[in-house]
Amino acid sequence: MSLSAVFNPKSIAIVGASTKIGSVGNDIVKNLATQGYRGLIYPVNPKVDEIYGLKCYKDISDVPETVDLVVIAIPASFVPEVIPAAAAKGAKGVVVISAGFKETGNVELEHRLAEECRKHNIALIGPNCLGVINPAIYMNASFSVLMPKAGSVAFMSQSGALCTAILDYAVKLNIGFSKFASVGNKAETDEIALLKYLYTDKETKVVAMYVEDLKESGKFIEAAKKLTKSDNPKPIIILKSGRTSAGASASASHTGSLAGNDAAYDALFRQCGVIRASSVSQMFNLIQTFTSNPMPKGRRVAIVTNAGGPGVLTTDMAISCGLELAKLSPESIIQLKAVLPPSASLANPIDILGDAKADRYAEAIRIIGQDPNVDSVLIILTPQSMTQIEDTARIIIENKNSLHKPLIACFMGETTVVSGIAMMKSSNVTVTAFPEEAAEAMAVLTRFAEYRSEPEDEQFDFSDIHYKEVKKIFAEARTKGIKYFPEAEAAKILKLYNLPVLSFDVVKTSAEALTVAKKHSGKMVMKIVSKDIVHKSDVGGVMLGISPAEAGEKFDEMIRLIKKNCPKAAIDGVLMAEMVDRSKAVELILGQSKDPSLGAMLMVGLGGIYVELFKDVAFGLAPISKTEAYKMLSQIKAHKIIEGLRGQAKLDEDALIEAMGRLSKLVHDFPEIKELDINPLALFPDEQGAKVLDVRIIIE
Repeated sequence: MSLSAVFNPKSIAIVGASTKIGSVGNDIVKNLATQGYRGLIYPVNPKVDEIYGLKCYKDISDVPETVDLVVIAIPASFVPEVIPAAAAKGAKGVVVISAGFKETGNVELEHRLAEECRKHNIALIGPNCLGVINPAIYMNASFSVLMPKAGSVAFMSQSGALCTAILDYAVKLNIGFSKFASVGNKAETDEIALLKYLYTDKETKVVAMYVEDLKESGKFIEAAKKLTKSDNPKPIIILKSGRTSAGASASASHTGSLAGNDAAYDALFRQCGVIRASSVSQMFNLIQTFTSNPMPKGRRVAIVTNAGGPGVLTTDMAISCGLELAKLSPESIIQLKAVLPPSASLANPIDILGDAKADRYAEAIRIIGQDPNVDSVLIILTPQSMTQIEDTARIIIENKNSLHKPLIACFMGETTVVSGIAMMKSSNVTVTAFPEEAAEAMAVLTRFAEYRSEPEDEQFDFSDIHYKEVKKIFAEARTKGIKYFPEAEAAKILKLYNLPVLSFDVVKTSAEALTVAKKHSGKMVMKIVSKDIVHKSDVGGVMLGISPAEAGEKFDEMIRLIKKNCPKAAIDGVLMAEMVDRSKAVELILGQSKDPSLGAMLMVGLGGIYVELFKDVAFGLAPISKTEAYKMLSQIKAHKIIEGLRGQAKLDEDALIEAMGRLSKLVHDFPEIKELDINPLALFPDEQGAKVLDVRIIIE
């Protein structure tokens, strides 16, 4: 199925065309007939002869020519019946405006619609959507009144209402679109399909999306990376709602309780270079920034301001976002001294003082723009009585066109600066309302420039895993209705994927405990084995430092404690393992929880009993690459400990990376794993490896 018929049709039929002013069926025909679309338009309505001067057909089968695109705006129950008739007329694309499908509980009707479209090889947009627009061919196949100007931004949205607001904002901001679509319920065409199409679309330079949910994270990452890591990268800016969602229901594992739904989306976007906007305002700032600027060569930013306070605010935000203040060259300092007042600040930020007119801005921008130590430029203006608003705007426009470096301007205020702002926006200069927004947008542009120049991800390659044996364990568990694997059984699963588990024995009597203890010369650890007990230490189910002589006594003591604290728990025995010397190790957590839409999500961070107190964790969607594993580690504060904090020994980071990779492989191979906790994972000094000290697995 090709989306070219949807966005570049030579003929369009509107099923549900109407003469009723203000109706959806009327607005779509009106937009196509009056806004310049040069293709053939075929309104379809059995009760009407003509609409907006166009002949109206009683049925789509009566249309005399081939139809590329069919727009449908009739009651939902009749929509699937239109698809075979549309296919008979040669249609390759359908946009279903009609509501009344999955969003109202009619899931089966939506499935039937999608199946009909697949059966006839027709690309489907919707249902329950606003429609599609291609300004380059003046095609407004939607019920939005506005036809935006043509440009390089492709915008897609799950919300039709937001689409109309975006179109209205775009007029004021002088933003043009290459493609514009409301995807509605996404019965067939989702964000992944749209990204694949936009990868080859020559008119699209920037992709912006509003999404409420995504599925199939692996396919999304693959499609997004084709755009963000191509030879001619296209940034993807996504506004995702639901930041405060608690995600899935209450979880039994540390990983599950920490991994909210929003953490999964942050991980997803990071892994494929997608830029996440936090608000509609920021999304527009970023769209402007990417469409009107070249990529910076580095992080060094120069700030020119006529007010000290806003200059400091801009500096604070720039540095907090990862930018660096450019250190101006000696030649630039000399030139600035020659043209600026003695009281002007030549240190970056460059304060050219409140009485600065356009000529002073011109000289400052010219000098720092030529400085090889400057990668990007931020211009801040506050309106004083002597400030030349429009002349300064002209200066910025002229310099922006010759600078060959990214430039963002902020004219602070609402009234006196409005004419200058309008001039700059109409000349493709990025303008923000507040100085912090300018710094933030420049930082995002810089991070994307760095991302696109990163080498290809280094992948894991594990050929020593035992997939079939683990598959057999899970199959038997399903047969028996087992959902929770306590440590002894979970450790066997990890060992089959060659994760570094301790050797252990499970004993059922105090006599067995003594026999096992005699095989070891050192101290032992004892843990209760019960499918009914998840957090063992909370109920007296963990004992450390047990000597061989006291193993039997401690076994009996643990059993008494468990029967007292968890009288209904089924006890399967006690796990005994040689105790690891943790004096030089750091306790980490390595885990996985399953996002209902995106799939298996890995977590790594500071572990032990304080994991949920400090919440020093990072997430990544499986399967992760070796490169992504390193990126995850770099996000946690504990990474400084792993690298060797204040003279302490460097820990075995390579062993941790390998454990992350093996766990990623396991949970990707077995999507039935709902939650998995390795806590703690003891990480030892360099080249001494890591050890799994406790693990539990929950399956669906």
